[in-house]
Amino acid sequence: MNEKNEKQEFAQRLRNAMLANGYEARPTVLEKGFNTRYWGRSVTVQAVTRWLRGEAIPSQEKLQVLAEWLKIEPHALRFGEQAAESIRAKRRQWDEALDFQERETIERYLGLPAQQRKVVREVIEAFAKAFPNEASTL
Repeated sequence: MNEKNEKQEFAQRLRNAMLANGYEARPTVLEKGFNTRYWGRSVTVQAVTRWLRGEAIPSQEKLQVLAEWLKIEPHALRFGEQAAESIRAKRRQWDEALDFQERETIERYLGLPAQQRKVVREVIEAFAKAFPNEASTL
């Protein structure tokens, strides 16, 4: 998909999300609704007009605010429902593959300082390289 189509499709999803939540898909409505929820520097009517026209896509931080306001998953707003469903499916697959001990181990891993996590990753990589057949069957 080219960048122009990507922006146009985002604009359509944004307009649809606004309408689905009872808002008119107009720049002034978007600007006021967004700025009352965003703690950063306010956006202009011109900026949100570019979002609605498919000329620009907001930053990830702004996209998060839009998604929360319009009650839509950020990935679904940014990339479409199909992409969001793909992410959900991968998350379900990941969740179903782990047992309690594995989840507990991952949580402990995530609690380690960055340098220690790096060492653990290197150890896992070394095992995966040393035993490639066993690693591919997991």
